[in-house]
Amino acid sequence: MNVLFIDQTIREGMQYQGMMFNFDERKKILDYQNKLGVDVTQAGYPPAHPSESEMVARLSKYAQKNDFQLRIAGHCRARLEDAKWVLSTGIKDFHLHSGVNKAMLNKLTLDQVYEDLNKTVRAIRDETNESYIKVSLLDIGRTELDLLKKCATYLAMNLNVDILALPDTSGIMSPNSFAEKIKIIAAIIDETKTRIAVHCHNDLCMSSANTLLGIQAGASVVEATALGIGERNGIADIFIVGKFLKELGYLFNLDVDKVDLFREYYEYVNDLVYKKIGYNLLNRNTPFFGDALEVHVAGTHAIGHYGVANKERFRLNVLCGKNLVRKALKEFGIDFNEGDLQKIVDDVKTKSVKFNRSLDIDEMKEIVENV
Repeated sequence: MNVLFIDQTIREGMQYQGMMFNFDERKKILDYQNKLGVDVTQAGYPPAHPSESEMVARLSKYAQKNDFQLRIAGHCRARLEDAKWVLSTGIKDFHLHSGVNKAMLNKLTLDQVYEDLNKTVRAIRDETNESYIKVSLLDIGRTELDLLKKCATYLAMNLNVDILALPDTSGIMSPNSFAEKIKIIAAIIDETKTRIAVHCHNDLCMSSANTLLGIQAGASVVEATALGIGERNGIADIFIVGKFLKELGYLFNLDVDKVDLFREYYEYVNDLVYKKIGYNLLNRNTPFFGDALEVHVAGTHAIGHYGVANKERFRLNVLCGKNLVRKALKEFGIDFNEGDLQKIVDDVKTKSVKFNRSLDIDEMKEIVENV
């Protein structure tokens, strides 16, 4: 079974520190997602406001008009009144969420929760035979395992939902504990048609790791975003997760080999964030895309496994060696004699200690000339 990728950059991204996307911005994000092979996009939250319903409907029409392969989904609570807002948009993908924990059961019985879920799911299916329904149980990190098992069983076996999402919404789980819960639920619903989705928040910097282990534990749907943008610290990074899953041999439509297009997509989202709230998410230390990956001082790990540099950058100080200095001199266009290389390296080290910093190009030229 191929892994399905749901890109939540629009809906989840609008929960990031005051972000909002207008129609043209969402449309351009959609363009990138479709070109990159995203399967489903969460285009908005229709019950929030009539403008959101209109936005999702317009994006759906735009995708249809342009023969996009990706599907448009609307997000809402697993309540009939909310589902009606999503139904009004004319889309066929319904992403519902329901809180499942002790606090909820202090207000409702489990049978009442089931009744609400059943009423909502049935209403959607009565309205459109082609509906594709995902239900998220919030949240796996704070829900007792027995309760999680009961609800997952009901959704998969009684309601036959297409996707059961088990999100670490609080972002409190470690990869091993998250994977263990996914494995348990996957075994319970193994004989059903229901797929498991993972949606992991990055409060403890574990979102991408949790997502990867969740897929290995039995899930087959990834929920992630560009640059991991999302509520609080964000969620899993769609490129990073896709890159590692491909290395592990998983099959999916997302084309992680389109690195330049992914970079363009990420730069666009970053520019929107910077324009609206003054933050840069894409910076020198960003995994895979950051410039720091191309900078070498000692040269011992020059161009790491995921390096995508078009041009390496060198900072020569006391830690440098012959190989790195040779590469740097060639990159700088400085002619030198191979027989003088060790002397050049020694002088670079000595001067960097004296100045307590790396040397610049002019200083390198001066060293070579003096040697």
